[in-house]
Amino acid sequence: MTCESFDAIIVGAGQAGPAIAARCSKEGLRTAVIERGHFGGTCLNVGCVPTKTLVASARAMHLARRGAEFGFDAGEIRVDMARVKARKDGIVGKSREGLESWMRSLKETEVIVGEARFVAAATLEVGGRRLTAPRIFLNVGGRSVRPDIPGIDTVPTLDNVSILELDRVPEHLVIVGGSYIGLEFAQMMRRFGAEVTVVERSPQLLPREDQDVAAGIRSILEGEGVRFALASECISLSREGQGIGVGAACGDDRPSISASHVLLAVGRRPNTEDLGLEAAGIQTDDRGYITVDDQCRTTADGVWAVGDCNGRGAFTHTSWNDHEIVVANLFDNDPRRVSDRIACYALYIDPPLGRVGMTEIEARAALAQGRKVLQAKMPMQRVGRARENGETQGFMKVLVDAESQRVMGAAILGLHGDEVVHGLLDMMVAQQPYTVLSRAMHIHPTVSELVPTLLQQLKPLA
Repeated sequence: MTCESFDAIIVGAGQAGPAIAARCSKEGLRTAVIERGHFGGTCLNVGCVPTKTLVASARAMHLARRGAEFGFDAGEIRVDMARVKARKDGIVGKSREGLESWMRSLKETEVIVGEARFVAAATLEVGGRRLTAPRIFLNVGGRSVRPDIPGIDTVPTLDNVSILELDRVPEHLVIVGGSYIGLEFAQMMRRFGAEVTVVERSPQLLPREDQDVAAGIRSILEGEGVRFALASECISLSREGQGIGVGAACGDDRPSISASHVLLAVGRRPNTEDLGLEAAGIQTDDRGYITVDDQCRTTADGVWAVGDCNGRGAFTHTSWNDHEIVVANLFDNDPRRVSDRIACYALYIDPPLGRVGMTEIEARAALAQGRKVLQAKMPMQRVGRARENGETQGFMKVLVDAESQRVMGAAILGLHGDEVVHGLLDMMVAQQPYTVLSRAMHIHPTVSELVPTLLQQLKPLA
């Protein structure tokens, strides 16, 4: 078989892949982009874009039901799930088509649809063709884990992909997994009108979060009627008439939860097992994530891994940052590193959680090692903009190193928390003392204007 030579090959058109392709095109490199499914990867097709579109529909319905609080009556709110889905599909489809059209228009770039697999070092096969290049970028993403639960093969289940295809509201959705994906769908589907129960093995939602953050999130969701079965160490599934029985406790005499639908939301895994990585000398860890260094280089010369498949972040923004790090090192003589970035993410329940840097759990561990830590916390009831919007759930919390006066971490659970937290993140990136922000004059009325006030209330973490 003849081997075709390119200057660069990109496997996967998720968040990082198209951006790397565009830079390769700009540099005049003959580039092949290989995609086996939909262009845009998880975020555009089955992640951020469709889920946040559904969240927006659910929020609109929730606010309409609250009309009396704001002085109006919208009457009975009837959910047409088929129309909700059609809106979501339209937004996703338009975005995907735009991305694919743009990629196909890139100079020096050939788009190949098919499944790629390494057959030798720096050599891939796809669709009966053999390709080689001195630069290969893997952006193959991940997918949901199918857990080893007794009875899982005896009943129908949903994952984060298939639940997006529902055109009717479930009667009773049971979600196995009390983490980010599960909780977003829990609130969304409850607002659409489903009964919702979240089953979680841990005694706390979001086990890696601070206890007060997890408790605040639980309070918000319980206030809307979401039920929880925590510390469920013996989860099982079984047929129950036309529905599904979900065992959430140990012992034969424990009653099961009757569900019409079950969503499995217990984690993600990388799409690496079918790539033939061993033929190229590319190592993975025990979970299948591709081993990379601080510039996203794999153990094989001339091969980089970016996005969810490298285990260095499972978010769209970490994937995009991977691309920035790679092109900075390759083309700009700018030695950017993965280890330079500060952990940040959001949970898109309503109101959302914005998180940056250390948790309080991590700060207390540092405190135990002799580090001096300051903390401040403020309920969202103190925020005028939140009161005016009828959105007073949650709180703001910030942690500061007492000696350097730099922000260590923050959690903002409340109105616009996912946006407001960026002011603190920017202070951390700039490596400036918290006093720069605490003395700033902010616009009134906003949520952000309370951040300086919050910082002015710092006290030693006890």
